[in-house]
Amino acid sequence: MSVLTSEWLKVRSVRSTYLILGLSLAAVLLGFALATTAAGMYDNAPPARRPSARIADLEEVLAIVPQLCMGILGTLTITSEYVTGLIRTSVAIVPRRWPILAAKSTVVGTLGLIVGSAAVFGTYFVTRWVLGNRFSGAYTDSFVDRLPLLAAISLTVPAFALLGLGLSALLRSTAGAIAIMAGLVYVIPMIIGNIPEPWSERLGSLMIGALPREITGDTITTSVYGSLLPPAAAAAVLIAYAALPLLAATWLVRRRDT
Repeated sequence: MSVLTSEWLKVRSVRSTYLILGLSLAAVLLGFALATTAAGMYDNAPPARRPSARIADLEEVLAIVPQLCMGILGTLTITSEYVTGLIRTSVAIVPRRWPILAAKSTVVGTLGLIVGSAAVFGTYFVTRWVLGNRFSGAYTDSFVDRLPLLAAISLTVPAFALLGLGLSALLRSTAGAIAIMAGLVYVIPMIIGNIPEPWSERLGSLMIGALPREITGDTITTSVYGSLLPPAAAAAVLIAYAALPLLAATWLVRRRDT
């Protein structure tokens, strides 16, 4: 508990944490702006074109904002200690080392869960309020029916936070960890989308962006992602994204000098 308390103090005592949390929640404002723009375009469109108008699920599209922000927070949580030399003090106080990483994971994961849920659910409610029954009632479904998908999307945010923490502990490089996370979101899906079938579908099903709908049993038809995994397997893959880098980092940290 002492290690956990000290890690929480480290995170909340720097201004960058609050900046990152604010940027994560800015997804709600961005969702409001996009929904308002879409509503205006819909209202100004000819009546004959309105029935065919469609809009993406903004809470799913904009989840990338808290995902990357919390991934960066997870990265800075440990790389900042290597830059400042504070890691030597931490290791001297906690020579077993693994409790340090466990405490950081608890703090970062909890923040990711809270912020991710606030950003995803906030974007959904704002978008639903702005759009109303426009776009063929895309946002008039029951909230209870949409709840499993919203929860699954929210869980990708703490997964990114723990992924950033694990990668940065392995690489001891802020730029390297952020580059890998950005690649998982932008670069790799585009590459996979251009791979011939059936490998495009198979590999796309393993991407983080595909997992929320796979967890809820939805089929993805208009995306570079695949939808081959059953819910249990998709949940296991999401856990692996967060857990495997942390396990590897725990093994490596115990064998390094610092």
